[in-house]
Amino acid sequence: MSDLGALNKLRMQIMWDRLLAIVEEQAQTLIRTAFSTTVREAGDLSSGVFDTKGRMLAQAVTGTPGHVNAMAASVGFFLGKYPLATLEPGDVLLTNDPWHGTGHLNDFTVVTPVFYNEKAVALFAATSHIADVGGLGFGPDGRQVYEEGINLPIAYLFRAGELNRTLLEILRANVRDPIAAAGDLYSLTACNKAGTDSLLEMLDEFGLDSLDEVGRMIINNSRDAMLEEIRKLPQGQWRYTMQIDGYDEPVDLVCALTIADDGIDIDFDGTSQTSAHGINVPLTYTQAYASFGARCVIGNDIPNNAGSLGVVRVTAPEGSILNASRPAAVSARHAIGQLLPDVVLGCLEEPLDGKVPVEGAACLFGPVFLGGRGVIPGSDSEAFVMNAFYAGGTGARPGKDGLSCTAFPSGVRSTPVEITENAAPLIMWCKEYRPGSGGNGEYRGGLGQIMEFAHASGEAFAVSKMFDRIDHPPRGRDGGGPGAPARVYIKSGGKLKGMGREIIPAGESMILETAGGGGRGSPSDRDSEANASDEKNGLIF
Repeated sequence: MSDLGALNKLRMQIMWDRLLAIVEEQAQTLIRTAFSTTVREAGDLSSGVFDTKGRMLAQAVTGTPGHVNAMAASVGFFLGKYPLATLEPGDVLLTNDPWHGTGHLNDFTVVTPVFYNEKAVALFAATSHIADVGGLGFGPDGRQVYEEGINLPIAYLFRAGELNRTLLEILRANVRDPIAAAGDLYSLTACNKAGTDSLLEMLDEFGLDSLDEVGRMIINNSRDAMLEEIRKLPQGQWRYTMQIDGYDEPVDLVCALTIADDGIDIDFDGTSQTSAHGINVPLTYTQAYASFGARCVIGNDIPNNAGSLGVVRVTAPEGSILNASRPAAVSARHAIGQLLPDVVLGCLEEPLDGKVPVEGAACLFGPVFLGGRGVIPGSDSEAFVMNAFYAGGTGARPGKDGLSCTAFPSGVRSTPVEITENAAPLIMWCKEYRPGSGGNGEYRGGLGQIMEFAHASGEAFAVSKMFDRIDHPPRGRDGGGPGAPARVYIKSGGKLKGMGREIIPAGESMILETAGGGGRGSPSDRDSEANASDEKNGLIF
């Protein structure tokens, strides 16, 4: 390579790194300005920069795979309705449509075109989870998407810099917390503006008039690097199945993974049909988490963008629970979607010679707490709604124990006790490790946790639950034991369902025990010092 060629390659790499810094700044702006605790405290968001064809070039490290990878597909839907040639400076588009966004109504995606010297050169997109969108509220009880909240099609939030006040008034009139909902849309707009300003500075600094050249380099290099990693693996097809709780009957997740010279194909043919409840998954969310499962262990150091994502192809039969058609209810699509990486990793157990994690709790344990006037009959207290996130244990890792109370695959942080108690009239009497919940083995599963929730004044309150792994705990592997199943109940006695809204009576508290991860290998092969350390620290009985 000539000195000139080497310098150009170095210059391109610097610009790529600069784009990664820009989208991270975009994400941090979203966190700093967000109204919803799910964004500020848990990091339930995504942000990224796209080329003029709608292909993702870079994503922020901060965020969740479900948001990021589904958003990577959603920008194409925006451009399908509003081609770039029809947009102008000051335009900002949004939607929370599950099939054009990230899978359910609580996620709003905002897309902002970037103009330089009067020419469109890129787009920024960001997604965040808004605590309430009206309807039945965040939960699995809906029978159709129409019941789950307000559904805004792809539309202008700002047009040539002018706010779409009618759209915002409609949103405010249909949600329980209009200040937070409107504030989060401004927050999404602000984070895209931060990305835009930094990108324009970069174009000036490098003397560029577009991202075309660096975009081609990013996509081509990432695709080629991913294919190189895939071609190191044995070719063939492997299968794995997982049965989970579902809403009122078990759901079968059936996967066939094929490794070939041109990429990886993941097919969910044989999976259960669409549910009558709100646990169905739009295809983009299925694709997001299934591809992430493969990317965790294949080419995981290759940047995540249109190039590396494009060689992992995911399909599911239309009408199945993993490719639900409108108007299926989809509010709790994460309850199933977040289990898909473990299904994909199960397929990869043999071709990767066991160098994959074992099954874990996987799905977030995300209770939505509601109370006060309009929720509890006879209550005269101020109404409230509060969405919190908690995690169980991951499965044993290759040569290591699983991680305790860790949200894999979502990466969402657990809601701190102080935030829960500040955002709602609730008290958490307990939040601690759940001893013995990790599956036994040479390498044990990660632990779940135990939490106790009560109303601060002793009133009754409601909780909308989206919990799995109660009847079907994470399985161990190679002689390892299963993780402890999740449990949810009233402290004085009385089992609660894993799915759906129920009332916690006055003076009572709700206890949630999250599932532990599965273990790997025979427990008799476990290091005696590791067992002694676990016992000393109270992690096992």
